[in-house]
Amino acid sequence: MLEHNTCKHCSNPEHQGLVASLRSEQIKEQELELIAQFFKALSDTTRCKIINALAMHDRVGVCCLADLVGMTVSSVSHQLRTLKLQRLVKSEKEGKNVYYSLADRHVYNVFVTALEHIRE
Repeated sequence: MLEHNTCKHCSNPEHQGLVASLRSEQIKEQELELIAQFFKALSDTTRCKIINALAMHDRVGVCCLADLVGMTVSSVSHQLRTLKLQRLVKSEKEGKNVYYSLADRHVYNVFVTALEHIRE
C-alpha cells in the first residue's frame, strides 16, 4: 500500500517528493471553500460593474449604483447584500442614505489584477 504522501499513479521518485511537498503546503479545505465563494460573488457581471464603480470612487450611494448598472435600487441592494456577505464591500449609513465602498485594498487588487490579466 502506498503512503499518504506519495503519488499513487506512478513510482517516479521526483513525483513522490513533489506530492509530499504539495500535501504539506495545501490550503485547508475550509479556506478553499471561502476562496471559491469569493470568486462566485465576482462571477456576476452586475456585481463586477458595482465593484468597478467602487474601485474608481471611495464611496457610492445605492441610487448612483442603480443608475450606473441600469437596475432598480432594490435589485442593486440585493447584489450589494451578496457582496457584503462575502466581505467584498462595506456600507455606512448617513441619515436615509447608505453608501458603499470596497471592504479593503485586497478586493481592489484582485479586481485590478483580473482586469490586467484579461487585457494582456
